[in-house]
Amino acid sequence: MTGPSPDVRTTTRPDDAAPSGASPSPGEVAPSGTDPAAGEAAAASPAHPARPGEGPLLVALDIDGTILSHDDVLSDGVVEAVAAVRAAGHHVMLSSGRSLIAVLPIAERLGLAEGYMVCSNGAVTARFDDASPTGYVVDEMITFNPENALRLLRDQLPDALFAVEDVGVGFRMNDLFPHGELDGVHDVVDFEELWSGEVTRVVVRSPGSTSEAFSELARSLGLSDVTYAVGWTAWMDIAPLGVTKASALERVRGLLGVAPGATVAVGDGSNDIDMLRWAGRGVAMGHAEPEVKDAADEVTGSIDEAGAVAVLQSLV
Repeated sequence: MTGPSPDVRTTTRPDDAAPSGASPSPGEVAPSGTDPAAGEAAAASPAHPARPGEGPLLVALDIDGTILSHDDVLSDGVVEAVAAVRAAGHHVMLSSGRSLIAVLPIAERLGLAEGYMVCSNGAVTARFDDASPTGYVVDEMITFNPENALRLLRDQLPDALFAVEDVGVGFRMNDLFPHGELDGVHDVVDFEELWSGEVTRVVVRSPGSTSEAFSELARSLGLSDVTYAVGWTAWMDIAPLGVTKASALERVRGLLGVAPGATVAVGDGSNDIDMLRWAGRGVAMGHAEPEVKDAADEVTGSIDEAGAVAVLQSLV
């Protein structure tokens, strides 16, 4: 896999800066699920948004647990439903916590070859481009200095695995992660080398912990300069302050000229909460945790019940 095109728009977030619309107080942790801009957009949406017949929609799909099963199965039903929504003239895009190189194979399996992809929980936005040797360009890449977060977490989790993303390449890490959990090239380096430059994303993996303990630790440390989301098992993604799937999607919505109410999002994880609140029609998967369902306008079937397919079919 070659690296991204040199045509990259990079934004470095100072420790005390947040994106437009987000204004965490000094010293306040800004976890996923608290994006003020996303909340304002959702509040401004019409009562029955994002239904068929309302013009071109922006449809954002989470990957793991939403359209891709836990066994890495992408069903024919999902592929066909995505194709039908696109044929109806709507914008369909992937919005994932996965790195860019892990999103690209899913996009290919879905037949997506135009438009945008939101990766790394919003820190990386890429656009398909036939003129690029890679087939894409990195449209926006938001970076931050991870040293503070890494030092604090290492003090509390001395046996944890830490990795930082090298966009379009892979990850630098203090030790190898379990097979299959991270894509791309894996470069094992000294811990201090993980903050040798600005990064888009930090991944923390502590196999001996639980998700609940991990969440409590993240809150107690007072990480004031990052956004974090705790995923399955003891896994945490750390992104620049205020950066979420919602913040990236809002930018793409503006670029595409889609009305705020003409947006649909489907997801199942805690890192989808802001996205579901942002969307005119936010749909949680049936197997999602209660806090994810609470953030949505409606709940569809689980991944085993092809819940995302039912949502997509309702748009055509």
